[in-house]
Amino acid sequence: MREDFKIRRAVPDDAEIIAKYNILMAEETESKRLDFNVIFDGVKNLMKMSNYGFYVVAEVNGEIAGTLMITYEWSDWRNGLFYWIQSVYVHPDFRRKGVFKGMYKYVEKIAADDQKSCGLRLYVESGNHQARKTYKNLGMKETSYRLYEYIF
Repeated sequence: MREDFKIRRAVPDDAEIIAKYNILMAEETESKRLDFNVIFDGVKNLMKMSNYGFYVVAEVNGEIAGTLMITYEWSDWRNGLFYWIQSVYVHPDFRRKGVFKGMYKYVEKIAADDQKSCGLRLYVESGNHQARKTYKNLGMKETSYRLYEYIF
């Protein structure tokens, strides 16, 4: 049975739980340990700089069940913004109950209503088969791109 939940944009009071969930997500999906203070400051700073993105939370009975972050990427090929879905985490107690789907549909509507938007994107660990299946079930298509990075 699906729980009733509320999807909304995050507010500064949500920053601590978002930071904690980011740490749990990194440990679970990539076996990485992140520094809480760095993450917490990063969450608070994005909340102050809405031109870079925003956070979405799902609440069940006042408890944060899931979070995700949206950042923007300008596409000159499309003359529009991609909404990048990042830092997705759903607490284990609320998985398989439609929490991520609810957050995704919430973001999809915001992006579709934004005349500057041209689509949604996300990246996923190649071994995260359950997440990949979820994204495909929502209508997303896997691309041929590979991600490279250089960290300072």
